[in-house]
Amino acid sequence: MPTELRLNRQIIFLFLLKHPAAKLQHLDYWILNYQQIKSKSAMAANMFVVPQTKGTVLCCKCGILMAPNPANMCVTCLRSEVDITEGLRKHATIMHCPECDSYLQPPRTWLKAQLESKELLTYCVKRLETDLKKVRLVNAEFIWTEPHSKRIKVKLKVQKEVLNGAILEQSYVVEYVLQDHMCESCTRFQANPDQWVASVQLRQRVSHRRTFFYLEQLILKHDAAVHAIKIKQMDQGIDFFFANKSHASKFVEFLDKVAPTKRRESKQLVSHDPKNNTYNYKYTFSVEISPICREDLICLPPRVAVSLGNLGPLVICTKVTNNIALLDPLTLKAMQLVEYDVFNVEVVSPEFNNGASKYVMADVEVARVTDYGKLFYVRTHLGHILKPGDRALGYDLYGANNNDNELDKYQNLVIPEVILIKKSYEEKRQKKRGKPRPWKLKSLDMELDESRGYEEKMNMEYEEFLRDLEENPELRFNLSLYRNKDYQPSEMASVSDGDDVPSVPLEELLADLELSEEEDGDDSMRD
Repeated sequence: MPTELRLNRQIIFLFLLKHPAAKLQHLDYWILNYQQIKSKSAMAANMFVVPQTKGTVLCCKCGILMAPNPANMCVTCLRSEVDITEGLRKHATIMHCPECDSYLQPPRTWLKAQLESKELLTYCVKRLETDLKKVRLVNAEFIWTEPHSKRIKVKLKVQKEVLNGAILEQSYVVEYVLQDHMCESCTRFQANPDQWVASVQLRQRVSHRRTFFYLEQLILKHDAAVHAIKIKQMDQGIDFFFANKSHASKFVEFLDKVAPTKRRESKQLVSHDPKNNTYNYKYTFSVEISPICREDLICLPPRVAVSLGNLGPLVICTKVTNNIALLDPLTLKAMQLVEYDVFNVEVVSPEFNNGASKYVMADVEVARVTDYGKLFYVRTHLGHILKPGDRALGYDLYGANNNDNELDKYQNLVIPEVILIKKSYEEKRQKKRGKPRPWKLKSLDMELDESRGYEEKMNMEYEEFLRDLEENPELRFNLSLYRNKDYQPSEMASVSDGDDVPSVPLEELLADLELSEEEDGDDSMRD
């Protein structure tokens, strides 16, 4: 029990002895009243305390009133007497590479930084590291200058202890002069643009380039080829050239993560100095992508089919990443596509989910668009999107001459007459032919093949790739699509135009925030 409370109880006990009429059960009530009276008396005593005021003194130079400090001078007089920025550099020169927009950090390191960025501010402050040891840096910020003025101005705020321990704070401006000087890599490239150290030869042995269109968008989204000094389009692939072997190795690792590839590495001796035993090599990485593409019809060898749980043997490739996804269209476990008209659809199984894709097995009645004399009754996995009156693309096995050695190994194999691959929107797209899309893609800056007839083929294959992106949301999941600023929807377009034609929703499009070096930016975009 506290001493004060114990004394209070003793006083009240003495009061009760003198006044026996009071009851003991009111003991706590008497204690509470006694404490309240005591606190009120203490508050009344504090009402008469005189508040203390801070003392002021006269400045020893100008005589104005001021708060006392160790120097006995006001701030204005103190700054006139003492300059804490004396001896600190107000001008500096930095080396700037105009080609790659980098800055020299002595002795040989080049730092890439944008104007008025945090990295550039840190670089400028570090250039004054020896001067800032004399003072304490409080704040640093840029002062705007014209980009073509070759000047960078930084405002610094510093503190320092001056007369008799008084701390003075002062701001000053440091002007940096940019002196153009190309870095080593840009110097070598300007002297000889073909002077590369490592190259990556990316190839796929197929008749189209849709795989490379998809890889181009992945490379742009992840900036995988940001260190490439040159990109050249070849007959069945693309060549990437790098000034460093590590950059090429990193790019090859990226390709292994996004596509099924196999690679080989070789090197060629360029020069040798026997005096200091140094060798210079050129490295070449040969990367070949699997020729299996999405929507291909594949015949599995017997051993492979058994290892996959008796899948197939005729399967469809539904997805290609660093793995290949296969689908048996008959149980839901290279020719040209033929267009068919759908007359009847009968669903025979509930919806089946295979990852992000959905399938429904159905029996359909179809006929070739060019020949209604023969009707085909086939089973397909497209029961969730096909309905009577639609058109579908598929492989025509009825009139095909099968001479595949792997297919001949299967005994008593019943080959379906038709295998449908996807729904066709070609007839409905005729109404929208020639109209621009509300979205566009970026493209790599590469040297194109200008041979005769090649450009027309490229445009046709690129249009097929854009249609695949519209039809398949899973395919465009890992890509970046941008709004087309030049697109203007037609006011006369009816609701029926392209009512069933798939398109990219506006919420999936990104705003193009990066300005290209060209004036209109059309050279770095594809519609």
